[in-house]
Amino acid sequence: MFQKFLTGKTAVITGSNSGIGLGVAEELARAGADVVLNSFTDRDEDHALAEKLASEHGVTARYIKADMSKGNECRALIEQAGRCDILVNNAGIQHVAPIDEFPVEKWGAIIAINLNSAFHTTAAALPLMRQAGWGRVINIASAHGLTASPYKSAYVAAKHGVVGLTKVTALETAEEPITANAICPGYVLTPLVEAQIPDQMKTHKMDRDEVVRTVMLARQPSKDFATVQQMGGTAVFLCSAAADQITGTTISVDGGWTAL
Repeated sequence: MFQKFLTGKTAVITGSNSGIGLGVAEELARAGADVVLNSFTDRDEDHALAEKLASEHGVTARYIKADMSKGNECRALIEQAGRCDILVNNAGIQHVAPIDEFPVEKWGAIIAINLNSAFHTTAAALPLMRQAGWGRVINIASAHGLTASPYKSAYVAAKHGVVGLTKVTALETAEEPITANAICPGYVLTPLVEAQIPDQMKTHKMDRDEVVRTVMLARQPSKDFATVQQMGGTAVFLCSAAADQITGTTISVDGGWTAL
């Protein structure tokens, strides 16, 4: 889809040893960007993912351990990367419970990882982007950054916050060659989601297609999952010259969810 127009750029993607983050890293590497993968673990397989990306796409790829619940480690990730032309804030967690029963520690963790981390990494990355004379901040928000669901108070609050942070970042960089945008996915077929399907089938006594369409994708009009490759392709587009004047907005990749 895209030529290697990102050669010479470095992308830092938080929470990128699986799922959406890894899919975005893959597509950015395919477009020629050097990539820095991240998560809170430090396993051989984490570093092997970086080696695989480097080998397959002819780029430089590294894995850097950093806990996105801790502001100092978020900033240290950018410092250790050394360069950050493209920042993709993807790290996130979820917990479901009624507000009056929501565990306080879960609230704190979700806000820290889903929202606070994006503030810390952005604050650390903007000076590097200004020094380089170009930059892209891409925040992976959610359909829940634009609408709400019951029992997801912390996640919805955090993702709405990410959308707001994106707008402020865009306004503060509006006269510079730096843009900030949020991608708002609906349900994406990640390994984590795929693993939930058999349990849903048993619970609802349905076959795979029926449980996907009527239970898991009940709010997604397309009745089809988005893919991690589509998330990555959207990120690559936001890094292209065609997107130079796209800033401070949200791009929904949700099969029509937020059109309802």
